[in-house]
Amino acid sequence: FFSFPKGPAKAPTPSPPFHRVDIALGCSYVGEDVRGLLRASSGLSSKHPATLLLRGISVRDNGNLDDVTEYKVPQEKPDSSSPIIFEASAQSVSIPHAESLLHADCDGEEVNCEISPYSSRQGEGPCRTSWFMATLQLSSGISIALVLRGPHCGNWEEEHDVTLHPKLRIPMSKEGTLLTTVEFQSSSRNTSLRTHLGGSVTLDCHFALAPSSSLSSLEWRRQHRGSGHSLFQYHVGSTGPAAQPKVHVDVVELLGSGDASLSLQGVSVGDEGTYICLVSTPLHQAQHIIQLHVAEPPRVHVIPAVVLFERDVTTTLTCNIAGYYPLDVSVSWTQKTPEDDVEIPLSNAHFCNHRQSRDGTYSITSYLSISSATARAPATYSCHVSHVALAEPISVSTHLKAPEQTGLEGLVGGFIATVIFIVVLFTVLRRR
Repeated sequence: FFSFPKGPAKAPTPSPPFHRVDIALGCSYVGEDVRGLLRASSGLSSKHPATLLLRGISVRDNGNLDDVTEYKVPQEKPDSSSPIIFEASAQSVSIPHAESLLHADCDGEEVNCEISPYSSRQGEGPCRTSWFMATLQLSSGISIALVLRGPHCGNWEEEHDVTLHPKLRIPMSKEGTLLTTVEFQSSSRNTSLRTHLGGSVTLDCHFALAPSSSLSSLEWRRQHRGSGHSLFQYHVGSTGPAAQPKVHVDVVELLGSGDASLSLQGVSVGDEGTYICLVSTPLHQAQHIIQLHVAEPPRVHVIPAVVLFERDVTTTLTCNIAGYYPLDVSVSWTQKTPEDDVEIPLSNAHFCNHRQSRDGTYSITSYLSISSATARAPATYSCHVSHVALAEPISVSTHLKAPEQTGLEGLVGGFIATVIFIVVLFTVLRRR
């Protein structure tokens, strides 16, 4: 059986064209001369204002970039108190998440940018190249690290008309900016992830290098509660990484596209912690920290499901909450009768201690006593459970039924009715 198109085939939707723009980000510069002060004063007054100016960055143009113009550097001679402008060229290294950086203000995102000196072994002696590390943190969770190379001293050492920056004492452009190039970038989409027990999760980590640099090694580490260990190690030129249970990094993608992401299978409570992606070149190293949280929702069960009202009897309702992680859980009881417009909170519940299962999840039991002296029937009693793994609280109910005439009460009632009937009948017969 063959089918043929009834009309002309639709052309595929073309991808949005790319457009080169300048991205200017407000930053803080933390210099070597203030690191001692930073430790002593907890960072107060130890940061200097700075601007990271990314020149000619390629971004997708969805039709809203027509009015974007080239960034103009303020025409004023900088002094030691002026913001330091790092003008960065990224011709050989693409800038990750450029669209998010460009539209951060319009999207209501905050960008935390910090620039600091990066010491390097290259250029020891009187001629030394300046290196800087720019770290960008978006409120959406994206983190970016850029290694910036400053002007090489060989280009200006013999020139007599070079102007040095008043604060950093390295050559600056005629506009008063520090001309740098992006030699190495790494990024991660998430600084925090939440997953459930038994699931799979990918911890994102990518990088790109200038042609003059090369990958040296990749390591993934995990830290939790003061202890840490290596999960994955790969050194370029080695026979390959040792096989590790549950964790996987695609070495082909690592070497081909710079995808250093770690896949974790069969997540357990013991996998929770801080994961660190360390990407190294012969000269530099960049890291990204990802917090992995495990969350498992509770199972809630109330017994008995139906309670018959009995006089002079106290009934205990049991709410079993099991299989949840982490530990914090909120449990409350309410009562509602047909006459009530809303559920009435109850405060006379009590709990047993938390119990932990072999898989690391927790359980707890809540008890509510219902006394016939104070209870009203019919009524609905509900156990409400809130937990971080739940989108909304779980509510499980039990029903208190109104009393019925059974047993001795029924016999007494029947006897009294019979006596009344006989008396009435005897009275009628006597009058006749």
